[in-house]
Amino acid sequence: MIKGILSLLINLLILLVFLHAIGSWIPQVRESRFYYHLDRLVSPLLEPFRRILPPVGGLDLSPLLLLFLLYFIKNLLRL
Repeated sequence: MIKGILSLLINLLILLVFLHAIGSWIPQVRESRFYYHLDRLVSPLLEPFRRILPPVGGLDLSPLLLLFLLYFIKNLLRL
């Protein structure tokens, strides 16, 4: 039961981070109300990674690092 809920939450976070990263490339999406709320949810999770690895040539790699961490946690817990 708890594994199922934890797996669902991690999968949801993975989806939100992925949508945030893709949406950041599309100006119409970035200016939408949906993206505003998505950014408010995901940015606090990305901020520690942005301090570790600042954008390189305008490319923000923090979503990639967060996705790696989420997949690592999921694999570690065997979810």
